[in-house]
Amino acid sequence: MKLLDTTIRDGSYYVDFKFSSYDVSEIVDRTSKLGFEYIEIGHGKGLNASNWENGISLQTDIEYMKAANEKKGKSKIGFFCIPGIARLDDLKIAADNDVKFVRVGQNADDIDTVKDYVIEAKKLGMEVMVNYMKTHIITPKQFAEKALYLKQWGADYVYVVDSAGGMLPDQIKEYYYCTKEKVDICVGLHCHNNIGLAVPNSLVAYQCGYDMIDTTLQGVGRSVGNTMAEFLIMSLEKMGVNTGFDIPKLLEYGYYVNRNIIGRQSINPLDLICGFADFHSSYLKDIYRCCMEKRVDPLRLILAYTNYDKKGLNPEMLYKIASELPIDEDENPYHFRKYFESIYR
Repeated sequence: MKLLDTTIRDGSYYVDFKFSSYDVSEIVDRTSKLGFEYIEIGHGKGLNASNWENGISLQTDIEYMKAANEKKGKSKIGFFCIPGIARLDDLKIAADNDVKFVRVGQNADDIDTVKDYVIEAKKLGMEVMVNYMKTHIITPKQFAEKALYLKQWGADYVYVVDSAGGMLPDQIKEYYYCTKEKVDICVGLHCHNNIGLAVPNSLVAYQCGYDMIDTTLQGVGRSVGNTMAEFLIMSLEKMGVNTGFDIPKLLEYGYYVNRNIIGRQSINPLDLICGFADFHSSYLKDIYRCCMEKRVDPLRLILAYTNYDKKGLNPEMLYKIASELPIDEDENPYHFRKYFESIYR
């Protein structure tokens, strides 16, 4: 199972599509360093979507492509594409600018209109995913039947898309199993979180065998938002899945991107690491004192300490463990004093 980061594309709704090229470069730099193999960028509605009707982007598709490619590392950069908004020529522009995958989106009951875009994108050498927007408007059987055509056209993935954020876990299962019984094609999941089920549904998808799941840093996205990468990845790790992500770095980068670049209220990594490590937040003042003296990363200190004790806090052992950690030269973005002020004042 692979994770696709769509912080920039779906998160663009939050900033009224006004990401700068610098913003895109900064976010891609972090998501690629975290290890996301697939990073989706651009206007929320995809290629050629910047206009008065859909919302004006701050910069052009090509400018975003160039900015992302500068910092992508080993990651693949992709764009969304809605037939009728995007032109077939836009796929050529994307391919010429090293866009490695395209996600063709269309309402689930009108999926026949994607055929030319799928065929053209494959000719251009791109990996192609087809998003059945508003998947809930067709039955799992209809979904599977349409997926058979996608396979014939050359699509690599078919996507269950919970556009309204209201699907239930059993639906996630039904669409997957019905499709896999009908056609040998990779299946992906894109969730919104309008009734709070984006992460639970994504965990169900993992257990079913979905091939790809979309996430965003701290769940930023259209409406209530998307599957929160931090919640999903930490949950998978607690289930015994080796995701390959550095959890403290994931929490720090997600917080930085949302607070400093996107400008939205964000969950402090100190709260997130407590849940992941089974560490009671009442001991955070002890962590603060120890970190100030030993100059270590509090997230890594908490992880190290809970390997010893998950029930209480032994100051002597805490300081001994801190002494064995490397000095933290980075400026941690979560500010203990502001954290305590927000809780106790």
